[in-house]
Amino acid sequence: MTLDVIKHHRWWFAISSTLVIISLISIFTKGFNFGIDYTGGTIVEVVFDQPVEVSQVRDVLKEYNLENAQIQLSGDTTGDTAGEDVMIRTRNLEPSESAAVIESLTKSIGNNTVKRIETVGAVIGSEVTEHALLNLVIAFAALALYISYRFEYKVAISALVAIFHDLIMVLGVFSYFQLEIDASFLAAILTVVGYSMNESVVIFDRVRENTHTHKRSDTFADLANASITQSIHRSFYTLATVMFACVSLYLFGGDTTKNFALCMIIGFASGAYSSICVATSLWVMWKSRNKNDIRNQQ
Repeated sequence: MTLDVIKHHRWWFAISSTLVIISLISIFTKGFNFGIDYTGGTIVEVVFDQPVEVSQVRDVLKEYNLENAQIQLSGDTTGDTAGEDVMIRTRNLEPSESAAVIESLTKSIGNNTVKRIETVGAVIGSEVTEHALLNLVIAFAALALYISYRFEYKVAISALVAIFHDLIMVLGVFSYFQLEIDASFLAAILTVVGYSMNESVVIFDRVRENTHTHKRSDTFADLANASITQSIHRSFYTLATVMFACVSLYLFGGDTTKNFALCMIIGFASGAYSSICVATSLWVMWKSRNKNDIRNQQ
């Protein structure tokens, strides 16, 4: 049975347009919640009288909405799970907030000695961020040139539209819910770009193969639907595999990896949807304007 995905292209465009608009409104009105890697923060280092675990410290920090803080054990440690010297790196804290945190650590965990409390600068500066964005633009341009050479420029533009769609979905969710953006976010974004591009290339590669074997009476919609049907199982298995890994990381990986995993979960789900529904529908609508294109490829 052939799936008729293109038949519902108006629904795909309406759904995607609505989500993109909501995301852009949130991005421009609420902005982003940049973590200490971008904004700098406070380092609190204390030495306890007995070994403590990272989970104990993080439970205390949750009272102050600091559960995403970076907690590192140093000095003499007991195995890999406990230690006496604990260094906490978090957002900028007022002196009163730092004192309250230390007091809670003392009450909940045990006596300790404050080794240092100091303010530090951003790990990722504006120059690094600009270079990362520049590299992302260069990567987009290289992908567009490669796909245009491998297929055609209409395929390249359709695939890039799908990728931008996925990026805006991720950014929109993080902006709307004010989820913290840290150093790992950029790595997750680049992974999403690679996944979305791979999904689009797989489908359009099948379209190219089917172009030489289709019936002359077939429309571009028939060609796209047949290609989607032939590759849908592969896309589903790929999505299920990566989702299993990312959801497991989100649920069991700890607080510091939750946003990293969530970024990929949103991006992978959006990437599978946009590659199958949005990119192919856009290509069909574009190609259908000139029905002679398909004959010229034979």
